Amino acid sequence: MSGIYDDPWAYELACSFRDVAAEADVLLRWCAGLGARPATVLELAAGPAEHAREFARRGLAATALDLNPAMCAYAAREAERAGVELEVVRDDMTRFDLGRAFDLVVTMLDSTSHLMTLEAFVAHLRRAAAHLSPGGLYVVEMSHPRDRLGDEPSVSTGWTVERGAVRASVRWGEPGDRLDPVTQIADDHVTMTITDGAGTRVIRDVVPYRFWTATELDAAIRLAGGLDTVARYGDFGAGEDAVALTDPEAWRMITILRRTPGA
Repeated sequence: MSGIYDDPWAYELACSFRDVAAEADVLLRWCAGLGARPATVLELAAGPAEHAREFARRGLAATALDLNPAMCAYAAREAERAGVELEVVRDDMTRFDLGRAFDLVVTMLDSTSHLMTLEAFVAHLRRAAAHLSPGGLYVVEMSHPRDRLGDEPSVSTGWTVERGAVRASVRWGEPGDRLDPVTQIADDHVTMTITDGAGTRVIRDVVPYRFWTATELDAAIRLAGGLDTVARYGDFGAGEDAVALTDPEAWRMITILRRTPGA
């Protein structure tokens, strides 16, 4: 049985509640506020590469990297269909070596939850740092620590999306999907029900999820070297709309890292 990551169209539909264009706006505003105006961008663990495609649409030289061959093929097809230039690379986010640097590197939608060990996270950060141009920025979006450590952990999340005649209900996680207190890994049960003119189909999957705290992220950054934390936010907002990680309304943990001078 194929899972949610083996069906890129369904995965992109499930995530379509996100406003990718607005998020790209904020990412570029953050860059500008830090004195960076990227011309090249690399999206890691890109999946359908929605953000990379949006950057390409805006004229940036964009590259998308993912390990799943179905995701890579889908990203390339959608870029071609949209008439944008996008380089797609199939590789591992902990071992890639593209032989060149980028002004901006991004990892979106909590894709770092697929890094199951500290060693893997450190290896990933070292690869990201090695691919940043001088002064380049790495933006990593993770789930908010409150999701698992708050008084009411949001282990189970459900939502509905519509696209034309297609309607999908998504349930990511079940109340019984407990976080292992030793490994900090949970097997999240995912159910997506898609209904259109042709009928209804259901995708079921079990997705291992590694929870990372803010202090663990900071430790991984120090161990990796080559990166300095320059900002952290709790949502996609810039200027007066910026949301602090400690804000009660914060729902993400977004960290902006800059390549250490001389690294």
